[in-house]
Amino acid sequence: MKVLVLLLALLAVLSIGLNFLQYAAWRKREASLVDVSQKLNRILDEQSAEQLLLFTDDTYLQSLVNDIERLRTESQKMSVRYARTEQSMKKMLANISHDLKTPLTVILGYIEIIQHEPDMKSSERSRLLQNIQQKTMEIISLMNSFFDLAKLESGDQQLSLTKVHMNEICRKNILAFYEWVHSSGMEAIIEIPDQPIYAYGDEEALNRILTNLLSNAIRYGHEGKTLGLTLTADEAHIRIEVWDRGKGIQEQNLERVFERMFTLEESRNRSFQGSGLGLTITKRLVEAMDGTISLHSLPYQRTTFTIQLQRAVEPNLRFS
Repeated sequence: MKVLVLLLALLAVLSIGLNFLQYAAWRKREASLVDVSQKLNRILDEQSAEQLLLFTDDTYLQSLVNDIERLRTESQKMSVRYARTEQSMKKMLANISHDLKTPLTVILGYIEIIQHEPDMKSSERSRLLQNIQQKTMEIISLMNSFFDLAKLESGDQQLSLTKVHMNEICRKNILAFYEWVHSSGMEAIIEIPDQPIYAYGDEEALNRILTNLLSNAIRYGHEGKTLGLTLTADEAHIRIEVWDRGKGIQEQNLERVFERMFTLEESRNRSFQGSGLGLTITKRLVEAMDGTISLHSLPYQRTTFTIQLQRAVEPNLRFS
């Protein structure tokens, strides 16, 4: 009987001790949660970059703190991206406003001349009307570029990737620039293999990409007197290089030429009347085809834009 009483007493003591330990652990966890809450509120109120730290052996609580810290880190990154996007959008709107204002002012001037000179010769009137049409087309081109970029970045413009004959795409585009190349006094070095090379891409997008890169190379690389177009391939990829030997792009600008609204003149990212949209659209189109575009430039030696796309290999093709 005494043994039973002692056992019951021991169990009671153990139960009380266990409850006390649980209560102590609960109080410690509660204190830690209060500490975390206070630190987090202070960091948020002060907008501090301080890390949320908690020294505890409670693995669940430590996991919670780590999750909160990861969430804060992602939130900070999103804030930075938002600030950059907002700044970029403001710059874009300012540049587009300027680029619209210039041709619109010219158009208004031509119209005023026509209105105030009713006896103007028909030849002069035709010349002014032709200039008005040209400036109007510039505005339409600029607005189309702006909306194209907006659609690409929002994901509204989906490209249909099919097997495209890259040899023909390259030949067609370089031939379209033959007169301009000739009139610019440039020599065209074209390296397109006879063996058919296919890639997964969108033909319309590829035409636009090559048109932009070739026109940039002629416009800004004509001092080098050489324009190059090279098509190569390996087992997995095809590569198109558009290059020139002009003044090139300074090293500090190489990483920025594809940025939206980067309009430094020597960056050659001014294919749309200084809007800074040309190379940005080019990059978005390449990426929409699961490809990459890169730039390497040594002034007056070689400036090369390289496009890489997934190769569509013919079933019976063997590599030596």
